[in-house]
Parts: sequence; structure tokens; C-alpha cells
Amino acid sequence: MPTKTDPPLTLRGMTPMLVSVLLFSVNTLAIRAVAMHAPAADGWIASLFRGIVGLLVVFALHGRGRGLRMDRLFANRLVALRGVVGGLAIIIFYVTIVKLGAARAVILNLTYPVFASAIAALWLKEKLSRASVIWMLVGLCGLAIFLSGDGKLFHPSAYDLLALSGAASAGWVVVIIRKLRHQEHPATIFASQALYSLLIACPVVARLPQIPPVAWAGLTFAAIVVAIAQLEMTRAYQIMSVAKGSSIQMLLPIVTGIGGFLCFGETFQRMEILGATLTLLATWRVVARK
Repeated sequence: MPTKTDPPLTLRGMTPMLVSVLLFSVNTLAIRAVAMHAPAADGWIASLFRGIVGLLVVFALHGRGRGLRMDRLFANRLVALRGVVGGLAIIIFYVTIVKLGAARAVILNLTYPVFASAIAALWLKEKLSRASVIWMLVGLCGLAIFLSGDGKLFHPSAYDLLALSGAASAGWVVVIIRKLRHQEHPATIFASQALYSLLIACPVVARLPQIPPVAWAGLTFAAIVVAIAQLEMTRAYQIMSVAKGSSIQMLLPIVTGIGGFLCFGETFQRMEILGATLTLLATWRVVARK
């Protein structure tokens, strides 16, 4: 029974979700910095580090009876499915970034809140109001304005369809996390993604000697950051609904854009600022709804 000292439910969920957005942004900027200095450290290598370091981090924080259960990664089919689908979604995202460019790939990938909310409404029977759907679509429009500068957003290709399939997979993963909230510890849920990401990316192990020591350090840092981000996001989804949680994740490209301005001197035009403002407004409207 909640007491007067308990934090509000939305605050308990929003705090780790916002922390995860910040950490995901730091991870993205770190990966970009590494790739600028060492082109051989591509998405496959980053995914490999993400899997290896993720397992080490989750074991250090939650191993030895502190929540992590490695046996559940195979014994629970839903946990295993979370790992396989999540690992594939990460690879698809990296592939589409190369083929479509970062802006177009991120726009398409960030349609996952719509997929997640629809799946959650059908599978978990979570309530999804018409207003929430409208504001989420408004937020996506804001992201399109913010990120798309090449004028090719509405000319789909086969890789666009691949990106949408990755977004649908990511949405499915979010719903699986929500489904598992009463069954498994967040550490076990995250470890499944780390393990299967490692297995999917293991063929590139032979390329590791080509990576300079500085890149190793940068990739390790990025992997540690994203591991903590995943744990925070998983914990938040155990409290927040899929619609509210995923709408907050739509802030990621805006936070990353601010980081790009501060770290790499990237600038933004008036329309891009307008798009960012539109997404912030839409996110606030979804989160603020009862």
C-alpha cells in the first residue's frame, strides 16, 4: 500500500527513463567520436563490444544472487525472445544507418513507439487513448522536421522497409520487457539482449586486431554507458506504460543533437529547432495524461 513518503508513480518511472535517454545519447556520441578516429570500428564491432561489456557490467552489478539469473536466458522462452529480437533490431539499426544515413534511419527507427503502443494495447490490454496516438504522431512529425535535411524522407526504398521492420522489432521488445516486469529481474532481461547481441556479432571477432587501443577504450566506455542505460530503461518500463515510456525515448535525437552541437560544433536551422520544440511539446502531452 503506497504511503505518503512514496514518490509518485510517474516520477518513479520518469526518472530512470530520462536517465536512460541521457546515457543513450552519450553512447551515440561516443560511438561517433570513435568512428571518426577509427573507421574500422563500425556498427558490428560496436555491437560486439556492447554484448561483451554488457554481460560484464550486469554481472558486476547484479550477479551472485543480486538479481541476475543466467539460467533464465534459456529456460524462459520470452526472455530468450527478448534477446534474439533485440539483438536483430540493433543490427538492423546499424545497417540502415550505413545505407540510409543517420537522419533517415533514426526517423524510421523512432516509429517504434507507435508499434509498441499498438502491440501493448492488443497483447497487454494497456489503454491507449486517441489523444495519445495523435500526440505521438505529432512528435514523430517533429522528429522528421528536426532530423531530415536531405529532402528524401518520403521516397521509400527497400532499406526503408527494413528500417520499419527494425522499428517494429524494437516496439515488440519494449512490450516483452513490459510483459516480463512481474516475472524477471531487469538485470536478467537486459542480459538476454547482451548475450544474443554478442552471438549475432561474433563473426567479426577476427577484425578486432585492426582496432587501435584508443578505439578499444572508447568502445568499452560506450558499451558501459549503454549497459547502464538499458538497465535504467528496463527498470522504468516495469513502472511506466509502454505509451508513456516510449514517448520519452523520442527525446533521444534531440538530446543527441544538443550533444553534437556541444561536442562537434554541429549547428541547427530554424526549422530544426521548430521540430525539436514540437517533439518536446508532444512528449509532454503524452506523459502528462492521466
